[in-house]
Amino acid sequence: MKHVSILVPKSNTILSSVVGPYKIFKSVNDFIIQTGKSQQPFFDINLVGIDKDTVLYDGAFSIHCDATIHDISKTDLIIISAVKPEWITDDIKTNYEFIPWIKKQRTQHNAEVASLCLGAFLLAETGLLDNKQCTTHWAGIDLFRQMYPKIDVLPEKIVTDQNGIYSSGGAYSFLNLIIHLVYKYCGQEVAVYVSKLFEIDINRDNQNQFAIFKGQKEHSDTLIEKAQLFIENNVTEKVSVGQLSNMLAVSQRNFIRRFKKATANTPLEYIQRVKVEAAKNALESTQITINEVMFSVGYTDTKAFRILFKRYTGLTPMAYKNKYNRELVNY
Repeated sequence: MKHVSILVPKSNTILSSVVGPYKIFKSVNDFIIQTGKSQQPFFDINLVGIDKDTVLYDGAFSIHCDATIHDISKTDLIIISAVKPEWITDDIKTNYEFIPWIKKQRTQHNAEVASLCLGAFLLAETGLLDNKQCTTHWAGIDLFRQMYPKIDVLPEKIVTDQNGIYSSGGAYSFLNLIIHLVYKYCGQEVAVYVSKLFEIDINRDNQNQFAIFKGQKEHSDTLIEKAQLFIENNVTEKVSVGQLSNMLAVSQRNFIRRFKKATANTPLEYIQRVKVEAAKNALESTQITINEVMFSVGYTDTKAFRILFKRYTGLTPMAYKNKYNRELVNY
């Protein structure tokens, strides 16, 4: 039997990221017993908090934990539930008692640890992700990179798995991570059954198609902000790094360094992301052709545009239009 601790952070836990893993692990236990694979459940599941009771969503819901971290001396798998993005830094402070407990379980008992969505911030605080790969919700990627520069962030990934340290992408991507864990512990038959029971796409592996690029302007470098605004206001034009540095009267080397420091993107990456975001908006809301969209964001090479678009979204322009165009899709 594998002991699972589903952590319930104080204040701003995302309820579904507690209930979802709990229901899936329970369903695995039911399936194993009902099919005669075992007379005992595979997972021993505890909801674990700093306190026994947590109130969520302004009192609309509450969770009663089976145990606190002080009651659990040893566990095999820790699930760090997601927290709301609005108060992420405050939530880290509020839930900091989890950090030494997680580190102890990992270092002394070799517990495996999985973060769901923005729960990656709590996992990162332990240092267990340093020099490892990780993913999280696309909306938190820039802040995550700023706070934890030692971690290799993979924004497109739905699931990462590195020697017993796991992370999931945004929102309900955590379901794919839980299925991944079921597959690892219980095998393909059980994982496929549970994925069908909960109607989870077991092969989904990329979250880029859901990302919305808003531009990283939470910095104090006014020169770089001018460059950002110029890029965004001239999306139909070809803009080069040399053109931007000359316009702002700084050396190209210094401009690239400052731009990367302020935005976590190189100028070229920023130009590409702005253009791809504009292309996505056109594909979602208009009936113009792929070539017309390409020309409207300053590209003339069909193959190069297709490769670039797929790099940032995980889909070709045509596949993206077929999936998200408001007139083509019958919601």
